[in-house]
Amino acid sequence: MSTLLFKNIGTLLSGDMERPIIKADSVLVRDGVIETIGNTDVAEVEVDKVVDLQGMTLAPGLIDGHVHPVLGDFTPRQKMSDFIDSSLHGGVTTMISAGEAHTPGRPKDPSGVKALAILAHKCSANQRPAGVKLHGGALILEKGLTESDFAEMAREGVWLVGEIGLGSVKDPQEAAQMVQWAHSHGMKVMMHTGGTSIPGSSVVTADDVISVGPDVASHVNGGPTAPPLAEIEKMAVQGKMAMEIVHCGNPKAADFAARLLNERGELHRITIGNDAPSGTGVIPLGILRVIAQLTSLSAIPAGQAVAMATGNTARLYGLNTGIIEPGREADFVILDAPMGSVGEDTIGALEAGDIPAVSMVVIDGKILVQPSRNTPPAKRKPVIIAG
Repeated sequence: MSTLLFKNIGTLLSGDMERPIIKADSVLVRDGVIETIGNTDVAEVEVDKVVDLQGMTLAPGLIDGHVHPVLGDFTPRQKMSDFIDSSLHGGVTTMISAGEAHTPGRPKDPSGVKALAILAHKCSANQRPAGVKLHGGALILEKGLTESDFAEMAREGVWLVGEIGLGSVKDPQEAAQMVQWAHSHGMKVMMHTGGTSIPGSSVVTADDVISVGPDVASHVNGGPTAPPLAEIEKMAVQGKMAMEIVHCGNPKAADFAARLLNERGELHRITIGNDAPSGTGVIPLGILRVIAQLTSLSAIPAGQAVAMATGNTARLYGLNTGIIEPGREADFVILDAPMGSVGEDTIGALEAGDIPAVSMVVIDGKILVQPSRNTPPAKRKPVIIAG
């Protein structure tokens, strides 16, 4: 058994949209799982290792809900290695594939897309790139797939359908049938929205999304081209699906979507992703940048903006992470105001529009980053003490 105690937490962000800040200053982890959340009573427990946060912020590890990996930690889209490792240094501990669309020579026949989804799923499950919990193998829908194909993939562990619109299936009626098959086999489904992203993709309207019925409307602020604001409003009002905001999109449309759902009392529907690697590039701090944008420009409280990139996404995809509560996987990011920021702490920095300093990243109770190589240094430093 291994035990790890975080104490002297200045702000504890829960990842829960309904209760974004927890009034506690200590978190006890046992064997990679959160055991207890409390105050000085928890801090007095005998443990293997203590991390004194000196008043810094502890938040759930960030979840990138929209990534386009291939295999391992290499992207042919930008011809670079270690992009997942760089995201880890941006506080990302979990990634959700939206389809391995950039695989060189990607097959477009039913047997080929099945094989690719199964391969990518099993590779990411067998070896986490840089330690990040990458959920790979999101099926790209192509003509000719049958219900038995979905059953076969589900038996092999595939549980994600990538952005509808990237493959040859574009007709809403045909897509809706495949979504029903996917749902009947326990899969989560994403759907492209807005303008085209890569050659072969298509423009997708609000009516298309509503009629198909995916679990998430991907990049409602554009990937990279946004739909008209009226279309975003139509999806919000007439649809029930999650609405994803991405970094590689349109900031004006992101602001519109965030304010609209805030007014409707539906911030629980917003998830955050990068939508990278893409033509926009690889953005290791992209999730933090979206959080800062929504907090500083769209009047979303920092704790709730963080929940969009943690607990909201975890609940959508049924993951046992993303929220600070007993029984959850101990995936954390330790944050603080960066040196030179007008903010005194993480929340103050976000409200000012600054990217917080990532001082430490923890996955399953193991410290993998200390500190980040991609953010400015923090105003404070955690102190590690042997138990």
